[in-house]
Amino acid sequence: MEELAEEAGITVRTLRFYRERGLIPPPRREGRIAWYDEHHLARLRTIAALLERGHTLNGIADLATAFESGRDVGDVLGLGAPTEEEPVRLTPQELADYFEGEVTPENLAVALDLGYLATDGDEIVHISRRLLDVSSALVREGVPLATVLDAGRRVRDHADALAELFVGILRAHAPKDEVDRLRPLAKSVVDAELSMAMDRHLHQLPESGPTEARPH
Repeated sequence: MEELAEEAGITVRTLRFYRERGLIPPPRREGRIAWYDEHHLARLRTIAALLERGHTLNGIADLATAFESGRDVGDVLGLGAPTEEEPVRLTPQELADYFEGEVTPENLAVALDLGYLATDGDEIVHISRRLLDVSSALVREGVPLATVLDAGRRVRDHADALAELFVGILRAHAPKDEVDRLRPLAKSVVDAELSMAMDRHLHQLPESGPTEARPH
């Protein structure tokens, strides 16, 4: 314990406090000897970094609980790595920097449930760099992360339906070994239709209110 505290730059008393609060996992024991390893040191450095970013110990404890209840990266990538999306590895403090002030236990639980995030030891894996960049850009523009995640859940429902439609069409009318090559055609149809739908909704005339009666 003394060696771990020295390596982490904290006091043994602080380390004991973190352990009692459940912020770090218990050590591996061999008889009366308690062994700490790089996993414990990484967790302590994460706690220090999150404290520097303004998180409270209670908040860090809640985040740690959410992380530990999340699925690991093997479960999320159960069918293999995405063929077009690039996963991103993040430390908890890097994730906090992407969504400054918005990484709450509630938002984290939703992202883990959606499969946007998965855990891999002391690291977090975001399933898609494009989704990570877009969602963080929306948050920087003032859209709450909870709203972004809710929109993502709703978009996924529509995306699944569209994927089912186009995969069915391609499998019915294209050679089996050509289906994957034709993916961009389906995506172009969706992109064009979404663009036109955005035009229609952005340029709709606002609904007129009730006409005021003019005095005679």
